[in-house]
Formats: sequence, structure tokens, C-alpha cells
Amino acid sequence: MELKNETKVGLSGEVSIIPVWAWILAVIGFAVMQVVCNVVLARQHDAPPPVVRALLGLLAGAVAACYLLLIGYITRDARRRGMSPVLWTFVAILVPNALGIILYFILRQPIRSACPQCGSFVQSGFNFCPHCSHKLSPSCPKCQHMVTATDVYCPYCGTPLTAAVTPGAG
Repeated sequence: MELKNETKVGLSGEVSIIPVWAWILAVIGFAVMQVVCNVVLARQHDAPPPVVRALLGLLAGAVAACYLLLIGYITRDARRRGMSPVLWTFVAILVPNALGIILYFILRQPIRSACPQCGSFVQSGFNFCPHCSHKLSPSCPKCQHMVTATDVYCPYCGTPLTAAVTPGAG
């Protein structure tokens, strides 16, 4: 499956990568928890009061929905970051107490971006594309450390920077 550059930033950009199947499963999970808490628990001999069952249903439904949405998010986000979506989805599901989800967020790779010249995906922070050697970010002409476009001098070796350090110039 071909990856595309994600242009949305912030919460709306992150929420938009959650697949439709995860939203559907989250709604179903929420509804199932409502039935369990309000119908099945009501038939128990020592059932909690209706208000407690309703609050318990809302809480359990919200937890189930969030868990299912996180699984969907991990599936898409792992693909977007060049990681194995199947492996990380199984880790998130099978490792108990949400430790798999926590592990994913600790160990995930940075988001990759497309090279403007050849279109292959490269990790953020690379100075040059490993496929076509296109210059992706400004770098010092002497020591080749990455610099920002507004730097006047290289912060690593002190070389004066000119217009030659702009990306795409090399």
C-alpha cells in the first residue's frame, strides 16, 4: 500500500487516520457494554442500583470504545511510520493492561516524509535522500551537520553560511 504525506496537523490530523472499521467497532463495543451493565447486571440477585449501573455502563463503554479506537490508530500510525502494522496491532491487543499500547507510543519511529525528487520515503532528520542523494535539509558546507535556514554561522564548526545551504541546492 502506498503511503501519502499527512498534511493535517494537530488532533484533527491524528483522529482522521483512525480507520472506519475502528469507529464501527468502538460504537459496537460501547453498545455492548451498555447492554451488559444495564440488562445483564440488572438480572443479578444483588444488582447495583439503576444509577450505578448506568454510570458503570457509560464508563465501561467509554473505556472499550477508547481501547478499540487506539487499536485502529496504532494500525494506521504504524504503517505511516514505516513500522509493521500487523506486529504492533498484535502487541497492542495481546500485551495485557494496555502495556502494549504504551510500548508502541514509547518505541514508535518518527513520521517519514517523501523526497521531493524521487518520491521515496525517508526518515525525518535526514540531510540527504538515501535513494537519490537529493539534499533534503540545509547543512553546513564544511562539516555537513544539519543547520536551520535562519542560521548565519554553523553552530558546530563556525563556518559562515551562505545561500548555498538551502535544501534542493545540492
